Amino acid sequence: MIRSGVEGSGIVVVALVTCGVAFGCGGSDERSGFGASSGGSSSGGSSGGGFGSGGDGGASSGGANEDGCSEAAKLVYVVSGQNDLYSFDPSTLTFAKIGPLSCPTSETPNSMAVDRAGTAWVNMSEGSLMKVSTADASCTATPFRKGQQGFVRFGMAFAADSAGSTAETLYVAGITGVNEGSGLAKIDLSTFELTRIGDYSAPLNGKGAELTGTGDGKLYGFFTTIPATLARIDKATGATSGNKTLDGVVTGTAWAFSFWGGDFWFYTSVGQPSTVTRYAASGDGSLKNVKNDVGGFRIVGAGVSTCAPTAPPR
Repeated sequence: MIRSGVEGSGIVVVALVTCGVAFGCGGSDERSGFGASSGGSSSGGSSGGGFGSGGDGGASSGGANEDGCSEAAKLVYVVSGQNDLYSFDPSTLTFAKIGPLSCPTSETPNSMAVDRAGTAWVNMSEGSLMKVSTADASCTATPFRKGQQGFVRFGMAFAADSAGSTAETLYVAGITGVNEGSGLAKIDLSTFELTRIGDYSAPLNGKGAELTGTGDGKLYGFFTTIPATLARIDKATGATSGNKTLDGVVTGTAWAFSFWGGDFWFYTSVGQPSTVTRYAASGDGSLKNVKNDVGGFRIVGAGVSTCAPTAPPR
């Protein structure tokens, strides 16, 4: 996402998706629910409460495995301000360029989410919704009507409907201005109709956010407060809980985030290039810059599917 008035492609909120700026380090805060949880369920399985998700995170070799997920669907995907699509493997901190988006529009990317089939859905700068292949970055328009319920730019993410379910829903977080938002909604991809759900709990009500979801049914927001805030979002009401202030973190001019392997990954920029910061929710709760330069480009959107591991791979 990019800050309103900033040239280039991007999102205007937090997610799959999802960009921030400088991150300070902090210890784990079990009371806020960001501590690691125990458990041995796989991605899509049950987990403990709070911000840690259970699961062994092990990926099988080859194509689709018993949960119907391909190895490609377990990666993170990001889109740059230069309109290029990349995959990102957090286990190796490696970005791989897939290619430029070939969307039939002059709009630029604002936010992105990825479904279990490995298809990316991209919100564009003027409100359209594009369908993008994560295999070759080919892009087609969808029938989504711009501006439904006042949602033009929005953060977005898929979350499983429940722990252990392969059914998922696309959630969106409206962005209305600098640090301002219009709450949570969802999009039915069979009809492309947007339904408003509700605003976040105080003090996050009225704030902008980027979203990321998990295979065990959780939805999180990265909120444009000062400093930034990470919180869990109730998918039925939009209510937020477990607020964690990210001391030293600001959303800057371009920001995105994703949940992968039990941890949160923030892609932030005050210009170019983006950096990667990891919040180790599955471990010691540290917040650490793990990559100073993603490769000379600025990340404006990120998406991760509900196939991604919910605990550190082993």
